[in-house]
Amino acid sequence: MVSVAVVLGIALVAALFMSFTVGANSNSAPVAPAVGANALSVLRAALLVGVVAGLGAILQGGSISETIGKDLVTGVTITPLAAAAALLTAATLITIGNARGYPIPSAFTVTGAMIGSGVALGGGFAVDEYTIILGFWLAIPLVEGVLAYLLARTLRSDHVAETAAVPALAGLVGFALGNIQLTVIPTASGAQGSLARYVATTYDVLPTAVVGSYTLGMVAVSALVGVGALLATRAFVVRDEAAGINRFLVALGLVVVFTSGGSQVGLATGPLESVFETDLGLPALYLLALGGVGILLGAWIRGPRLVQAVSNEYATLGPRRSIAALVPAFLVAQVAIVFGIPISFNKVMIASIVGSGLAAGSSGGDNVSPRKIGVTVGSWVGSMAAGGVLSFALYRVLAVVFGAS
Repeated sequence: MVSVAVVLGIALVAALFMSFTVGANSNSAPVAPAVGANALSVLRAALLVGVVAGLGAILQGGSISETIGKDLVTGVTITPLAAAAALLTAATLITIGNARGYPIPSAFTVTGAMIGSGVALGGGFAVDEYTIILGFWLAIPLVEGVLAYLLARTLRSDHVAETAAVPALAGLVGFALGNIQLTVIPTASGAQGSLARYVATTYDVLPTAVVGSYTLGMVAVSALVGVGALLATRAFVVRDEAAGINRFLVALGLVVVFTSGGSQVGLATGPLESVFETDLGLPALYLLALGGVGILLGAWIRGPRLVQAVSNEYATLGPRRSIAALVPAFLVAQVAIVFGIPISFNKVMIASIVGSGLAAGSSGGDNVSPRKIGVTVGSWVGSMAAGGVLSFALYRVLAVVFGAS
């Protein structure tokens, strides 16, 4: 009994440390353009990142947490010992990588570590799930790069007025926000629901189905949110073009930070998903709250230095190309949340920056080089493989130490 309590304590500490690391390293990029444009101070940006990313973790982190905790291996339920092995492996690899300046993507490391400990526990490979995840990962650079390139070209075009293009993007983001899934809006099936679905269902607004369970009423509610965002942004841009664009840049950055928190917290909480439900009998929301606290602390303690460093790089992009990079990152990450697919948010941002940079006839300025791209791809493969092998070995060692089967 003591051994189980000790293992569970280690796993909880490892999850908190992992969420701290995610909060420090994965949430700074979205607000960096606003800091680089002097629309937001470094300290205020770090404060907002902690709060907004923490809220995103609690309100949107459930689907990816469930994938990490339940869907990566078959035939077994992840035990506290297996969760501890996966989290310790991933946290150690990421910490060593950060200390030595090597990019160790959290999503790939945690995914590999969970597969390794789950297989060591006696589980099988969830091949169908891996196919979906791998396909999504491979599609990210292409989809984001194309979207960011097209948006950057549009915003930089002399034939498109700023008072039309920027508000139109705000309307698109607003429409999407009406459809994001939130834990505070459950559906009849118990899954996360959206504002559009809740309002349309509660007030029986245009219940005719469009696609599957998506109704005309949901389209209408989403459109209202989008129109509101469009009109508000246009009013700011018409009043003062530069100030209006910077305001939208700040708001968009915080929306992306919220999304980042929701997409990244599952990497820290996922290994404990089954433990909380089975061993502790606690709802998953408690686990997401633990991850949210870790993300908030990470952003507040280490965020200012990272925001300052990243903002210097983003200053070369400028507000318009930054907007073109942030919008696809937001959309792709929200799709990942809908399908419960773990992603590396830093890699999502890099893909958008490359596409935005190509619109100016570069590969993203000094932010992205062929060497960096090669190192990044190598880190994806290496971190996942190392996470799997080391986690498998660590579980076997811990099983001997604690007498687990």
